[in-house]
Amino acid sequence: MLPNEKSMDSINGNKKELSSEQREELLRTLKARFEKNVNRHKGLEWVRVKAKLEANAEKLWSLNEMKRTGGEPDVVAHDHKTGEYLFYDCSAGSPKGRRNVCYDREVLESRK
Repeated sequence: MLPNEKSMDSINGNKKELSSEQREELLRTLKARFEKNVNRHKGLEWVRVKAKLEANAEKLWSLNEMKRTGGEPDVVAHDHKTGEYLFYDCSAGSPKGRRNVCYDREVLESRK
C-alpha cells in the first residue's frame, strides 16, 4: 500500500466500495486512458462503458485495486452476449507492486 493510502477494506468493513472522490478520480483516469488509446476499443463508446461501471461498484473497486498496485486498466472489448466490458492491465511492464510474485507454493519453496 502506498503512503497516505488507506485500504478500502478497512474503511468499509470488507465492502468493496470506493468513496465518491475515489470513484470520480478513477473514472477520470479511465476516460483519459480510453481517449488516449482508441485503437484498443474500436466501436466502443465511453458513455456506455462509464454507465456500466457506475452501476457496479465492485467492478470499479477491482479496477481501482489494479490501478493502486501500479497497473493501467483499460477497456479492450465488449462481450455482446453478457453485455460486460472487458478490461485488461495495459501497463508496459509488470507493475512494481506485483513483480516477483509466485502463486504456486511448491514452486516458491523450490526457489529458496
